[in-house]
Amino acid sequence: AESKISPHNLNDLKNTTDDALGNYLRGLSFQQDNSKLDVRLALGYVSVIIAGVIFYADWKLGWEATKGWTAVAVAAYAVLNGGFTYWMWAVEKGLVFEGSKNGKKIVILSSQKKHDPTYYLDVTTTAGPGATASSWQIRAPYTTWFTADGVFVAKPFQKWLASTITAVGDEDLKN
Repeated sequence: AESKISPHNLNDLKNTTDDALGNYLRGLSFQQDNSKLDVRLALGYVSVIIAGVIFYADWKLGWEATKGWTAVAVAAYAVLNGGFTYWMWAVEKGLVFEGSKNGKKIVILSSQKKHDPTYYLDVTTTAGPGATASSWQIRAPYTTWFTADGVFVAKPFQKWLASTITAVGDEDLKN
């Protein structure tokens, strides 16, 4: 059973492709570095914990007893949410995959433009410790790997990545 998405929904096309990219690289035994994701999750979980604790305190103790703490919790939530937003836009910047294999490091950021059915990747690779990083942008229309009715086809997507990113092509010789 193949899953279909709307071939006209650019966000669905991008998200499905982002997921496939990570799965493909992990399938080639690239070790994913999840440290940026861990920070994002920590910010989110701490925000939820604060909300849960203040809700419980208000429920048990009443508004009058907790209104000062509620103000502190709201301020803390605002700071955490600001930090979360900053992290997403300034640090992760569309990060899809960051990992390494055999000393080679690869960082891939994805993006798209409004009303443009093209998948953009900013790729940075480093051949090994102390080596100079190499960066470039690649792009292809989503129709390269999605059928007209919205089915993702892995083979053309993998061929595109393996032929345009040397670090990937070196690990996937059949593509």
